[in-house]
Amino acid sequence: MLLPRDRNKTLTCLAGTEPVVGAQHPSVQRLQFFLSESTWDHERVNARRVELLLADPATAPHAGGVLVIDDSGDRKDGKTTAHIGRQWLGRLGKTDNGIVTVTTCWADENLYYPLHAVPYSPAHHFPKGRSDPGFRTKLQIAAELARTANAAGVAFRAVAADCAYGDQDGFRRQLGAAGLPFVMALKPSHGTWAYGKDAYTPVDAARALTWTDPEHPGDWTAIERTFRDGHTETWWAADAHLGWWGPDGNVRLVVTTADPATLPAKATWYLATDLPRPGGLREADSPEPAADLAEVVRIYGIRHWIEQNYKQVKDELGWADFQVRSDTAIRRHQTLVTCAFSFCWDTWFTQLPDRELALVPAVPPAATLAGPAERGPRQTPPAPNGQLAQGNTRRPGLARPLDQPPTLLASLDECTPATRTPSPDQRRRRRPPT
Repeated sequence: MLLPRDRNKTLTCLAGTEPVVGAQHPSVQRLQFFLSESTWDHERVNARRVELLLADPATAPHAGGVLVIDDSGDRKDGKTTAHIGRQWLGRLGKTDNGIVTVTTCWADENLYYPLHAVPYSPAHHFPKGRSDPGFRTKLQIAAELARTANAAGVAFRAVAADCAYGDQDGFRRQLGAAGLPFVMALKPSHGTWAYGKDAYTPVDAARALTWTDPEHPGDWTAIERTFRDGHTETWWAADAHLGWWGPDGNVRLVVTTADPATLPAKATWYLATDLPRPGGLREADSPEPAADLAEVVRIYGIRHWIEQNYKQVKDELGWADFQVRSDTAIRRHQTLVTCAFSFCWDTWFTQLPDRELALVPAVPPAATLAGPAERGPRQTPPAPNGQLAQGNTRRPGLARPLDQPPTLLASLDECTPATRTPSPDQRRRRRPPT
């Protein structure tokens, strides 16, 4: 899967055979058997992969990171493939026939990697439909994956998700019951019951905040966001009131925008979080450290790296290009893709000299930083110059791969998240010997 190809990574492509005519080639059949009929346990393989990521000083998660929940939909033809059905496919932005997989990803400003993935099965796959005991919604799968990551020892500051999850009261309650803090987006039109002229939607709540100009911001606080290319932007954030939600409620509504006067749709976030505010009534009793407005914005800003994760596992590694039908084979394919993705990080950091790791500056831990850089300058090492994998030699029956495949690590280097300062544990592991 790490070999660059001029076609998608279907079974015939991965085996290096010609399309269509090479489908019965022994190498293709062996790969088909490996995915569909062999006996290896994909869950054990993935558990071992996550275990190695957690144990490696270069990739070990820390308390400043974020557990990102999302789902990925890909179009597929037919009706007999496991999990297939007509449903909303986010990648296409429409309802179509396809497969949706709920995923978790750990990320900070320095790196990110997938953790767990479970395909969602539409109700028509079950004898009793949605009332069948085996049926699970995407929200139930997502909550289970969050608990799985927590049980595996993955450290994170909060769970982050878009409005498809943030708008669901039941999902937030499931995370709260599991003791998992969250920062999730709300639709601007997310409605709530209110008295008279009180705010009914997050937009109403934002418009009720006072604002004159940057010199007289009223209820708003300036937040500086630093992006990967080095430029900075001043955004504004505020705690708003919406129904029972407020600065000291069980759930806070945090609004952040590039312009409080106009609240532009593409540059305004409405965020629900259960992290207490500093100095608030809930801070003393909360098991989680307080989060100021800058911290809440930082956490949700990291969520957008899930889109980069999808781009690399799909476009580079062939996440959706499988040619198998069974549930087991699909999950095995996805496990191999995530393994390949993790091998890239392993190769990258393995080739980095220890003396270069020691040059990473040490700073206070994330919990004590005031407004840490969300898209700061890159400190991750450059990708190695050598190729990650060589092309197959040409021989009868095999299609000709690219003679000089560019390394996948180079593409990772171009698209990696911005740098975040290392955690205290990481700094101790990177400290040069005395």
